[in-house]
Amino acid sequence: MRLVSTLLRGSGVLLALTTLAARPALAQAAETTAPAGPAAPGSQQLLLWFLLGTLALVILLIGVLTATLLVRLRPQLRRLYELPTVRSTWSGRVLGLAVGDTTLVRGEVRDELLDHDYDGILEFDNDLPPWWKYGFYATILFAIGYLSYYHVAQAGQLQGAEYAAEMQQAALLGAANADDPNQLTTYQALTTAADLSSGQSLFTTNCAPCHGQHGEGKVGPNLTDEYWLHGGEVNHVYKTIKFGVQGKGMVAWKGKLSGKQLLQVSSYVLSLQGSKPAGAKEPQGEKESPTRL
Repeated sequence: MRLVSTLLRGSGVLLALTTLAARPALAQAAETTAPAGPAAPGSQQLLLWFLLGTLALVILLIGVLTATLLVRLRPQLRRLYELPTVRSTWSGRVLGLAVGDTTLVRGEVRDELLDHDYDGILEFDNDLPPWWKYGFYATILFAIGYLSYYHVAQAGQLQGAEYAAEMQQAALLGAANADDPNQLTTYQALTTAADLSSGQSLFTTNCAPCHGQHGEGKVGPNLTDEYWLHGGEVNHVYKTIKFGVQGKGMVAWKGKLSGKQLLQVSSYVLSLQGSKPAGAKEPQGEKESPTRL
């Protein structure tokens, strides 16, 4: 017991020294941050790491002291473990781990042969290792908790919903600038006569050779019906004109037309909806509700 008390007094001294060493740094941090209001994020992070380091040191010291006590007291613990009233109990089996008996983990090996064999193969009547059984019980509890949380209470997202949410978040994070083809703009279609007139002029000069003078479609698709290959909302049309369609003959007009000119052309294209020009090309793509300007 003298050894135990000595070790405990030593641990108390170490804890006291650690506290005294941390107190000046904490006081200095408090004096530094008090006049200026909230501490800067850098100083807060430094203080957090200091406290975590101190806690880790204390835990390490406690672990070393505990291991030292177990080594010093192992003969007394073994004599206690050998008592019949102690060894058969759960706490006794835990105590057995401290003195080197791993029965609590590996179980009891009886090596009793069963009364049957197959092709000369004999079977021993041994229990499953406790670590295996406890792990199996843990999987059952986990399965019940998982079923209750995700399927009964529906408090968490299933794999499909979680994947969709992560892909949506990735798309938002990936759309870093206006020149990113994955970023969809949020423009409204222009409706003034001046903008639509400018859009018509740009369309006649740049788009009519492929889409026809009135958008009826030639090499390119018909732009006056309700069918669209790449979306008929103004921002989808804007994206198609700006970045083009690789491998389909639709060139990218980014760098050739300004952002306003691209929006003017997109707005003019939508103004052609339902105009039904002569010689219109057959519909292509998916049907969408017509956009009226």
